[in-house]
Amino acid sequence: ILRNPSCVSSIFLTVGEKQLPQEVVFMAWSPKRDLIALANRAGEVLLHRLANFQRVWSLPPNENTGKEVTALAWRPDGKILAFGLTDTKRIILCDVEKPESLHSFSVDSSITYMHWMEVTEESSVLTSFYNAEDESNLLLPKLPALPKNYIKTNHVFYIFSEEKSDEIMKLLGDVRLNALVLGGSSGFIEIYAYGMFKIATVTGVAGSCRGLCLSSDLKSLSVITEIQDSSDSEAEITYFQLDTSLLSSYLPEVTRMARKFTHISTLLQYIKLSLTCMCEAWEEILMQMDSRLTKFVQEKNTTTSVQDEFMQLLLWGKASLELQALLMNQLTVKGLKKLGQSIESSYSSIQKLVISHLQSGSEALLYHLSELKGMALWKQKYESLGLDASGIEEAITAVGSFILKANELLQVIDSSMKNFKAFFRWLYVAMLRMSEDHVLPELNKMTQKDITFVADFLTEHFNEAPELYNRKGKYFNVERVGQYLKDEDDDLVSPPNTEGNQWFNFLKNSTHLKESPLLFPYYPEKSLHFVKKQMEGVIDQCLQKPADVIGKSVRQAFCMSLYKTSQRYFSTLFVKWNDKASNIHYVLFTILESSISKIYILRRHTDTSRSVSNGILALFYFYRCYSCLDAHFYDDETVTVVLKESVEQEGKERILAQLPLSSVYTDEDQEGEFIWDSTKRLEEQSGEIPTRTIFLENQWRVLENMKAQYVAVNGIRKVSCVLSSNLRHVRVFEMDVEDDGEVEEEEEEEITQTAAGEPEELNQSADNQESVCGASAEELPDERL
Repeated sequence: ILRNPSCVSSIFLTVGEKQLPQEVVFMAWSPKRDLIALANRAGEVLLHRLANFQRVWSLPPNENTGKEVTALAWRPDGKILAFGLTDTKRIILCDVEKPESLHSFSVDSSITYMHWMEVTEESSVLTSFYNAEDESNLLLPKLPALPKNYIKTNHVFYIFSEEKSDEIMKLLGDVRLNALVLGGSSGFIEIYAYGMFKIATVTGVAGSCRGLCLSSDLKSLSVITEIQDSSDSEAEITYFQLDTSLLSSYLPEVTRMARKFTHISTLLQYIKLSLTCMCEAWEEILMQMDSRLTKFVQEKNTTTSVQDEFMQLLLWGKASLELQALLMNQLTVKGLKKLGQSIESSYSSIQKLVISHLQSGSEALLYHLSELKGMALWKQKYESLGLDASGIEEAITAVGSFILKANELLQVIDSSMKNFKAFFRWLYVAMLRMSEDHVLPELNKMTQKDITFVADFLTEHFNEAPELYNRKGKYFNVERVGQYLKDEDDDLVSPPNTEGNQWFNFLKNSTHLKESPLLFPYYPEKSLHFVKKQMEGVIDQCLQKPADVIGKSVRQAFCMSLYKTSQRYFSTLFVKWNDKASNIHYVLFTILESSISKIYILRRHTDTSRSVSNGILALFYFYRCYSCLDAHFYDDETVTVVLKESVEQEGKERILAQLPLSSVYTDEDQEGEFIWDSTKRLEEQSGEIPTRTIFLENQWRVLENMKAQYVAVNGIRKVSCVLSSNLRHVRVFEMDVEDDGEVEEEEEEEITQTAAGEPEELNQSADNQESVCGASAEELPDERL
């Protein structure tokens, strides 16, 4: 590769430049908009606009996400940005409009690379599915938005908190299938449909993932890994081509199944957040009664129980001096009134959340699981994908148990509201009398029925439980709702009283009915949180099987050792599928050995029987003229590179260049000129590849006043972003824009350099340039197919 001095460089128009306060570690252009996402060492994710590199938003690290970003990927429609965090091993899906987390999930490994692709395959079955309206939208009511007044962490609740919001559908995206592919250490590779639900866990690939790409027809997965046997040995870079034909063969079924998975995943998150809102609605002030009564027991001198103390006050209107001190000094009339209002408000809010959110989300979950069970029973279509009807039936049963527990909570809330209302009304009047305040006539009226109601409440709730003190640090559990919302595995402190319940006794005495699969199991001793976690576990387990089955169907179709790493090597790894021919993909990597910089581009076919599958599309050599710092595919025909001039002293200029591949294509029938030896690494065979010299012509530009090191490109938007070696200086270019003013400036610079006797490399003829680079045109290896 030589630079033609007779050509003026193409003007890659500078449209933005900025010095950043933090070191940038990852860059990714949006596929649909003039936006670029950056991740810095501080764990911050930023979005910048092309124009003047203006910041759109920034998402700082927090305890809910993590601080070490290791990968970025855009959803193909450009509406969602995904990033992986190695410290928390989490994947975050972020909205492009606002710095908000829409969805997140945990993985088992630190993510080193991610790729988000869209399926482009068409069929009549898929087209009808894409165009059909989702029946769930017709049959199920719209999920109500979660109330904002209980939301403390906006990063979690955003998609469900906006009134009249379509954020849930934004999260699900288009009906057309897209897949987020994750690669990590120790051979970790997983595929997530719509970026949300796992549909494949790939095994059998060794090493840490350095790059991967799934074909748009789902037939093949390309992976580049770094395998290191020991800390002392050099790591080996290996390319794998994996056959994922099961996904391709069952594409309509995979799409339908994945769509159901994402609905279920979204509903599980909705239920989880609804329960979190209920916990927010429950206030710590409701614990005051229990803690004050416990303190009263510890400090009083008499042997009379608390229950008897209150009973005497109820029946005779007289209280002991100790009880009077508790009520008037610690609880106070004002405090009692505030406590009563808090309980009524809190219980009412929780009740509304259960009815409108928890129940509606659970019913929608039942609907989608039932449809999934119907799909699983169609064994001809879905058995090969691992859908298990019995497992889904268990998940449906678990959801039913959760609904039963939610209904139980409603009954407890309803009972508690009535009890507390009557109790506080009586106690308020009694305390007013103790303080000799005026009691309003309407408050002073208390029927025998009201007295009986309060007496029953005191009998049931004011019994001392010494064994409770070791668990909760108090002797009482007057407030019964909070125990259902606690995220604990312990049994309920005060489970519901099932004595006298005719249906419960009937089931208990009926052996056949008790074991009927038509009845949902009931767990009276467990909290709502416990049953919810149990439900999530059963659903995750039943939906995990397809990922295992599909993952095990993936087989290795091809493997090639590329090179071994050492200090003398510099490597860029990149995998890309042909935008026009989805069955062709390229593998690009660069090597710097001694003074020779090379760019390898392999051309692979999903059909491994094709001869083109073993072809090398191009091998670019840069002898002592340049060394390649970074390289990426700009489009199917062009590679964008950052070059460093090697013939000058310190302060070498950096160059941004476009390498055309059109000049190096060769017909397939000529591929026999080079046959790679599978027993050797590819870089060991580069000398056997036929070569010829090409010139950069006008597709290059000197990057003035910048020690460029890395580049991110987007051929669709025709833009690139160059990052300096200190990782803080970025410069953005529009690649196909001509600017006469800049052309004239660069012409003047070249004339000045010639007059001043600048290094000959920029000004020699093509004939002389060969000697400057230290090799003749015949000696220079180059590219071939």
